[in-house]
Amino acid sequence: MKKKVFFELASRIEYLPPYLFASIDRLKQEAIKKGADLIDLSIGDPDIPTPSNVVNAMKKAVENPINHRYPSYEGMLSFREAVANWYKKRFAAKLDPRTEVLSLIGSKEGIGHIPLAFVNSGDTVLVPSPGYPVYSTGTLFAGGKSYIMPLKEENGFLPDFDEIPEKVFLKTKLIFINYPNNPTSAIAPAKFYKEVIKIALKYNIIVCHDASYTEIYYDKRPLSFMQIPGAKDVGIEFHSLSKTYNMTGWRIGFAVGKREVLSGLGKVKTNLDSGVFQAIQEAAIVALDMDNGILSAIRKTYQERRDILYNGLKKLGMHLIKPEATFYIWAKVPSPFASMDFVTHMLNKAGVLATPGNGFGEAGEGYVRFALTASADRIEEAVERIESVI
Repeated sequence: MKKKVFFELASRIEYLPPYLFASIDRLKQEAIKKGADLIDLSIGDPDIPTPSNVVNAMKKAVENPINHRYPSYEGMLSFREAVANWYKKRFAAKLDPRTEVLSLIGSKEGIGHIPLAFVNSGDTVLVPSPGYPVYSTGTLFAGGKSYIMPLKEENGFLPDFDEIPEKVFLKTKLIFINYPNNPTSAIAPAKFYKEVIKIALKYNIIVCHDASYTEIYYDKRPLSFMQIPGAKDVGIEFHSLSKTYNMTGWRIGFAVGKREVLSGLGKVKTNLDSGVFQAIQEAAIVALDMDNGILSAIRKTYQERRDILYNGLKKLGMHLIKPEATFYIWAKVPSPFASMDFVTHMLNKAGVLATPGNGFGEAGEGYVRFALTASADRIEEAVERIESVI
C-alpha cells in the first residue's frame, strides 16, 4: 500500500489570514456561476483602459530585441530619471535618479519586501488599521510583530501617536502610513507628516509612505511625503502607475527617498526577482511624461461616479464622508448589520458586491468600502438595488 505523504505548511503561512481580495473574488465567481447580474464595486481595479499612447509605446518596445534580455535590478536609468523628473514637476521634490529611485514590480511587491530588509524576529512595525493588508503580511513574513494604529473617524482617519506607549516606539523598526488613504479616502496635512518625521528621528524609525493614490483626487491635490523637509532623512515613499494610469496588470511601480533604505530593499530584490521587463519600463516613461489633460479626464470620470454614489447612498440614510481623493467611498453599514453580513446581504439580495471594512483590520468593522470602478450607469443602478434591500 502506497504511503500517504503529508506536507505541513510553514507556520508563517498557517498564521496568515485569508487574503481579503482572494476571498472577495471567490464570492464574485460563485455569484456569476449562479447567473447573477453582478455590479462589482469591490476591488480597486480601474475599468478605464490604459491610455493608448502608453499601449503603443509598449507595442514598439516589445519588438526591440534588447528588451528581451534580463533588465537591470534597480531599473533602467532612463526610467528612474523619468520618475525623478515626474517628482520634480508634480511635487517640486528633488531626487537623485541613481541612488534615490528604485523600480518595483508594482508597489505591492516593494511594500511586502521592505520588512525583510530591516525587521528582525520580534521587532515591531507600526501598521494602520483599517489599512492595506500587505503591511501586516510583509511584517509577518519577516518575523516582526504588527502594532496596530487605529484610524478613527473622529481623528480624520489619522493615527493618534499619543496613544502609542514609548516602550512600543523604542522597539519599532518601521512605520507604514498611507495617504490618500485606502480604504478611508482620507488626506493627510503637512502637519501630520512633520509629526511623523519628528517621531522617526527621535526613535530611529524608518517611515514607509504608500502614496499610490496621490493622483486620484478631486477638490485639492494631495501632498507627497517627499515634499516635507526632512522626509528623505527618515524614509521612503512607494508609488505605482497602477491607479494613476490604469496600469494595474502591467505591474510597475517605484520607491523613492532615503538611499540607505532603498539600498536595503534593493538587496532583498536582487535575491528574489530579476527586475521589471524593460518594455514595460519604456512604456512607463511615456506615461510619466504624459500630458496632464489625460489624467484630468480620468479624474473627471471618477468624480462623476463619486458624486452619483455618494449622493445616492446619502439619500438612503447611510453615514459616509465625501472623499477628496482615491476612487473609494468608505461608509458605515446600516444597523443591525456587521460588515461582512452587509456585504453578503447586498450580494445575495441586490447583486452588488463591495468590500467589508473588517477585511482591512479590526478597526474597519462597521464599515464597507465601495470602489468607483464601474460606469456611471451601473453605479446608479447599484444605488437603486441597494435601496430595495435596506
